[in-house]
Amino acid sequence: MTDTGRRIRPLRPLDTRPARYPTPAQAESAARRLALRHPDRCRLREVGRSRAGRPLLLLSVDRGPRAVLVVGGPHPNEPIGTAGTVRLAEVLLDRPARPGLSWHLLLCLDPDGAALNTGWLDGPLTMRRHYEHFFRPSFEEQPELLPSPGSGRPPMPESLALTGLIDELRPFLQCSLHGVDFGGAFVQLTRPVRGLAGRFARSAERAGVPLDVDSYDAIGWASPDPGTYLMPAPGDGGSRALPDEPELSTWSYAARYGAVTAVLEVPMWAVDAVGDARPHPAGARALAAAAGDLTTRAEELTALLRSVPGHGHEAYGPLLRTVESSLAVAPRVAEEWLERWGAQPLTASRVTTAGLVAARVPLRVASILLRLLADARGPGAEAARDRARAVVTDSLERLRHRFGARWVPVQEQLAHQTRAVLTTADCLL
Repeated sequence: MTDTGRRIRPLRPLDTRPARYPTPAQAESAARRLALRHPDRCRLREVGRSRAGRPLLLLSVDRGPRAVLVVGGPHPNEPIGTAGTVRLAEVLLDRPARPGLSWHLLLCLDPDGAALNTGWLDGPLTMRRHYEHFFRPSFEEQPELLPSPGSGRPPMPESLALTGLIDELRPFLQCSLHGVDFGGAFVQLTRPVRGLAGRFARSAERAGVPLDVDSYDAIGWASPDPGTYLMPAPGDGGSRALPDEPELSTWSYAARYGAVTAVLEVPMWAVDAVGDARPHPAGARALAAAAGDLTTRAEELTALLRSVPGHGHEAYGPLLRTVESSLAVAPRVAEEWLERWGAQPLTASRVTTAGLVAARVPLRVASILLRLLADARGPGAEAARDRARAVVTDSLERLRHRFGARWVPVQEQLAHQTRAVLTTADCLL
């Protein structure tokens, strides 16, 4: 219920127009149009600059003291986040203002990363084309993650802009809009939100996507309801192989003001088996096979790195750092699967998500390697490109045929994510 006792209305039925993800430039244009069309309720302002000098834009709707902060585009390979901020603004402006509430929508937290992904958005939204233009920064260059004390790394300008917004707005809710490439919908919370799980599950069902009931992204986290995960306290559960630490993040930063952070995930390609919580009949064997695949592919792709030219365009630096960090983490992830999870009873969902990671990580790395090798010359470079193409093709075939990955229309992704934001606010209010 809202402050006035009115429940937030559900979204209107989806229209039938084909939907696409907007590029950051298109999202900015749409936001400017909304601000011009609704000057009494809507305003757009710059709240910071990226490392490369791109503006970080905040679209605010209404002026109540109780604030919701919505972060779009935290990962540049997940364009649903930026699309979601624009769609949410349209929905809010189509309704009467709610007394006491304000909504603040950061269009794109990582515009530099988004600039390295935009090629996919200009053509057919196919799986192969997505990876031809794929980029996701290394953990150390993801703005939602803050550097560990003693690391010697200063926070990124994008991170400082976001924490500055949190300090300014003191929101009661922060929603981070994410999209997994393969899998199901799920939500990660910094603390429980009563009533959210059931409504989130119904929204996912309405969008035609499964709930990820044993998500790899939340291994070891408490899961009070299917598809809902609670971020752990420092050192309590979670993956030890991955360098991200939820307690050292902008998600946890908002808790100093009593805020709940909800990390909302929706898939681009749904894999129905992630919703299967039944025991896997041969879980240990399947997990060992996935770990073996991941380790072998990482070793193969590491050897291909030697063919990447030692110089090149400055923009290739982030691509190379992503490849190097992914290849460094992959063997540790595979080892952790065997040491920590291999002896436990495993659900079909957990085994499926491990298989998806074992296919996805080499696919991402090989795709970026092809971009890095595009200008390399000589027989060695051509052989490296051929091998990387083979890894891409094999990984895509696995995802399509072994896992049955199916495209979720953009309008369904948007509808679920927008419902999830409104529902989370509704439950807290």
